[in-house]
Amino acid sequence: MEQKTRKPKPIFKQGPISAESIGVSIANHQSKTEIGAHNIFMGQVRADKIEGKKVVAIEYTANEELANEAVFAIREQAFEKYNLTCMHIYHSLGEVKTGEICLFIFVSSPRRDAANDACRYILEAIKKEAPIFGKELFEDNTHKWKVNN
Repeated sequence: MEQKTRKPKPIFKQGPISAESIGVSIANHQSKTEIGAHNIFMGQVRADKIEGKKVVAIEYTANEELANEAVFAIREQAFEKYNLTCMHIYHSLGEVKTGEICLFIFVSSPRRDAANDACRYILEAIKKEAPIFGKELFEDNTHKWKVNN
């Protein structure tokens, strides 16, 4: 039997990740009765104060090809390491205002421990390995490049 070569799926969405698309992702899994647990991480842009200035948005850029490849490798490692049923990862590009969602990780597994552990693993690996960059935009129209932490 010939083995299929899996290719990286694009993870990027222009602008914020909508509540509607998150809801659809969740609803689409109700028929998958082998799943016993989901773990969801949603990164939201905070209205931080940095050097006395309030963040009003983050503008995300990326080396899309390399980032998609890095996230694909992280995804494959997570499937090897944990007993997962499925996974969805989306990250914003462009401007995302405070209060809006910029990162959505949705992991499903027969058991909660695998879903919980995998979601954390994926989040930390993306922050360390994917070439995704955020420029914090301040209320006074200045900006500063964000450090992933």
